[in-house]
Amino acid sequence: MLNQSYEPISLCSVKKAFLLVYLTKAEIVAAKEDRTLRSVSVHYPCPSVIRLCTYVRVTFRRVELSRKNIVRRDNGRCQYCNKTTPPLTIDHIIPKSRGGEDSWENLITACMRCNNYKGNRTPEEAGMRLLSTPKKPSHVTFLKQVVGKVDESWRPYLFMD
Repeated sequence: MLNQSYEPISLCSVKKAFLLVYLTKAEIVAAKEDRTLRSVSVHYPCPSVIRLCTYVRVTFRRVELSRKNIVRRDNGRCQYCNKTTPPLTIDHIIPKSRGGEDSWENLITACMRCNNYKGNRTPEEAGMRLLSTPKKPSHVTFLKQVVGKVDESWRPYLFMD
């Protein structure tokens, strides 16, 4: 579901999307070409992306800094060796003992082996390289992960291009 400004707001069911379109509160931006919704006498396109007709003020959506969300942001992979096998830990890039803070930019997912090897050093001192630079995720990032495989018609609206 997109706001009037084409900003992604949330995910909704096909039933809710169709109801919003039917009540003229939204319009279909993209429909699933291989599916239709049928009544006894009428065929309707199956909405995949809808846009609200009026702008809805959405409160700031803050993604909470938590162990679960850090692992989710990093796709459950060690950011040093790319392993996905448990147990996964949370590592401070700049150790807390050296002034490192609990922030999205300083916390990553690491396997137990890499975290123990790195110890109380920075990745550069330990000779380790990060696979990706950690950053604060947007709520859209987590929408994509909840869905799993993203429908191609959604890509332009999820800022993935």
